[in-house]
Amino acid sequence: MQIIEEPAVEGAHNCKNYMTDGGDTMVIGGALVIENSAMVIGLPLEFATVDTTGVIYQAENQRASTATDVATLANDFNALLLKLKTAGSMAEDTPGAA
Repeated sequence: MQIIEEPAVEGAHNCKNYMTDGGDTMVIGGALVIENSAMVIGLPLEFATVDTTGVIYQAENQRASTATDVATLANDFNALLLKLKTAGSMAEDTPGAA
């Protein structure tokens, strides 16, 4: 996508939102309000990273632990971590890290 800083049409604009480049570019200089019932089609869906925001998917449910020993509790906790990583809510483990 090429960013155009000036409209490709001649003359002043009396509105903040307008089309340029024969309709290929929509310039939004005012507020863009998306109502609850609106649909946005074509936006890329990206996972969030530790450095950038993105779409975060809901993790699979993890039942409350009923563990009565440390080993079972660790297994329940690791299952939760795996579900968060699979959903993209947590960064994956670094290869080779303990």
